[in-house]
Amino acid sequence: METAAIQIRRRSSLLPALLLAVSVVGAFELSSRLMNYVQEEFGTEAQQRLENWQRLHALASNAPVDRQLRLVNSFFNRVAFVSDIRHWGEEDYWATPVELLTTNGGDCEDFSIAKYLTLKSMGVPDDQLRIVYVKALELNQAHMVLAWYPEPDADPLILDNLINDIKPASQRTDLEPVYSFNGEGLWLNRSGGARKRIGEAGRLSRWQDLNSRLTESLRP
Repeated sequence: METAAIQIRRRSSLLPALLLAVSVVGAFELSSRLMNYVQEEFGTEAQQRLENWQRLHALASNAPVDRQLRLVNSFFNRVAFVSDIRHWGEEDYWATPVELLTTNGGDCEDFSIAKYLTLKSMGVPDDQLRIVYVKALELNQAHMVLAWYPEPDADPLILDNLINDIKPASQRTDLEPVYSFNGEGLWLNRSGGARKRIGEAGRLSRWQDLNSRLTESLRP
């Protein structure tokens, strides 16, 4: 039996605006067309989640960064964790925040991307944010989190769907960084916290696909 999320994938061509979330340049917009579509196809609760996202943005846009981090992390961590194969019918699918909230489900990549795009839309500089691919040592599996760097060489704070507490990376000994990226580049993480830039984030095919879908959804 198909999940609602898989049905979205099948119907998405009927409404490209369903992919609209936060543009890569920082704009925030949820059109009335999108909201009406979500209400009709997925119900009041799905529409309410998107409205709550808009309210969060309005509430936190002018707040100090530490408050923005807490509010955004807590907001998205309320969404249910569901594997890609179960939710989207694919082994690895990176969803937009609208897809995440409309279907009320996603995995660690979706949580991290939604937090990144939301904070960026609130004015947090891109060079302070990194989506980090890590190995979760206690779970012995790949995982993804969002890191905020107050300064380029600072011990970053980690936003993680596994726990609600935002802790410095030095206290997350259960996570082993592998690589990180944002809209400006791609870095390979080395032992001791060192990072080496290895190119553009566009080298990641799923990141490129996600941004293509976001860009297409913003066209007239």
